[in-house]
Amino acid sequence: MNVQAAPLVNATRFRLAHQGDWERLEELVTRLEKKSLGHLDDDDLLALPALYRTTLSSLSIARDTSLDRALVTYLEQLCTRAYFQIYGVQTPARRQVADFFRTGWPVAARDLWKETLVCSALMVLSAVIGYLLVSGDPGWFYSIIPAELAGGRDPAASAEFLRGTLYDSQESLLTTFATYLFTHNSQVAILSFALGFAFAVPTVLLMLYNGLMLGAIYAVFAAKGLGPNLAGWLMIHGTTELLAIAIAGAAGLRIGTAVAFPGRLTRAALLVKAGRSAATAMIGVVVMLAAAGLLEGIGRQTITSDVFRFLIGWSMLTFWVLYLYVLGGRKRMA
Repeated sequence: MNVQAAPLVNATRFRLAHQGDWERLEELVTRLEKKSLGHLDDDDLLALPALYRTTLSSLSIARDTSLDRALVTYLEQLCTRAYFQIYGVQTPARRQVADFFRTGWPVAARDLWKETLVCSALMVLSAVIGYLLVSGDPGWFYSIIPAELAGGRDPAASAEFLRGTLYDSQESLLTTFATYLFTHNSQVAILSFALGFAFAVPTVLLMLYNGLMLGAIYAVFAAKGLGPNLAGWLMIHGTTELLAIAIAGAAGLRIGTAVAFPGRLTRAALLVKAGRSAATAMIGVVVMLAAAGLLEGIGRQTITSDVFRFLIGWSMLTFWVLYLYVLGGRKRMA
């Protein structure tokens, strides 16, 4: 006569022997899920891995001895939750944000300092060329600056009109050009990075074109004796915005050179390596562009003193240089 074999382990006694450990592990895991590792005391931290191993052993026994399915399911879920709390990356969102601003962004920007210098030099050089071209022949202005961007600020404009665009408090004289210029520069920053994979050629061209535009606009105002006045008007947000463009261009150059000159590494491996710094830097660029937008929308339309405009512009540039290249990211660099 065949008699069905009884389970090798009595379910009731098995529960009584181990349920205390399971309940304590569940309580610790629940606390970790709701709070963080810092909310556990030393005894709990020491007990957590031991309780996890004990529960894993219980799960193995429950499976092998065909205990009731509900118990097996409970232990599987508990072990899965415990695994992610013990071995998973449990960094709170606020900690990730703090780490980004404290170390991640400055380190990424510092890693791109050579490319940033190259992009800055390209814009300065092309700005000088744009200024010389328009100063020598005002007709060049119309080949460089789109009509919708110029908005009447061209070589044919009078000194009174140009001065009014810099100091008149009426929104109509300030907003159109300022908004278009900010939108243009934001697009240049994003495209400089996004098109870097094409051997960095589009990135270089965008840096050159952006500088040409600045030089051409400056030549128009300088011809009417308003060059320094335009510089002050632009500097409130320009130092932040142009540095952001240079960093975005640097990220694009890093990607482009990784594609063009992989060296001993494969292109895929070098792109992954280059992409880490470039992507982190670009998140910072978005932050800088947002800051530039605030400076443009508030400061430039309410501050009409050239002295204060220059002061704000140089102060922002000093802040970014100190934060990104001197003070920020020290812990990670150590």
